[in-house]
Amino acid sequence: MIHPVFSVLVNRPDLVVEHAAAYAALVRQEASTAGTEVACRGLAWGVAALSFTAFAVLSGMALMLGTLLSQFHWVLIAVPAATLALALAAWQRARRPLSGRHFHELRTQLDADAATLRQAGGQA
Repeated sequence: MIHPVFSVLVNRPDLVVEHAAAYAALVRQEASTAGTEVACRGLAWGVAALSFTAFAVLSGMALMLGTLLSQFHWVLIAVPAATLALALAAWQRARRPLSGRHFHELRTQLDADAATLRQAGGQA
């Protein structure tokens, strides 16, 4: 006896094409959300790297200016401290693990389809 999937393939190929198109749309939607999260994480790493570099440069300049002028001013600490705070915030954001909820709907749909196919195969 022929499995019900093959009879649907022969009799109603349009249903199979619609189902495949729905899967493609679901994959595209879930991949876009995962891509957005990865892009935000990459941006955070870039901001952290640039901020740490700016902190190093500004700290060196503040040290040289403070030594050269033999005078302390609060700006010599505030400006590098601001870039350090930005760098630490970006570093914390970049180190957060990616959420494990990507492609959950796709997995659920694949499991449901597999269960339906098993059930249809058992009835044949």
